[in-house]
Amino acid sequence: MEKEKNTCGKIRDRGNPYEVWISPDREWRWEVLKKYQAPHQEKMNPYARWFCNVYSPFVKNGEMGDVYISDIKDIAQKQ
Repeated sequence: MEKEKNTCGKIRDRGNPYEVWISPDREWRWEVLKKYQAPHQEKMNPYARWFCNVYSPFVKNGEMGDVYISDIKDIAQKQ
């Protein structure tokens, strides 16, 4: 079996994300700027995280940092 490659492992600039996730009320937006693991590894790791630029009602201009993938996927949809 060939090892799955992480194609989102290099950090991207704000405004040029790999993916965008938005909450149903559109108040929260996660721009995924880096993924630390390949998708197969993420599924096996309950603490898997992404480096994101997050926009919210509290931080309108966005704030960058690591976010647990489960926190995003529990409330948002990929755009």
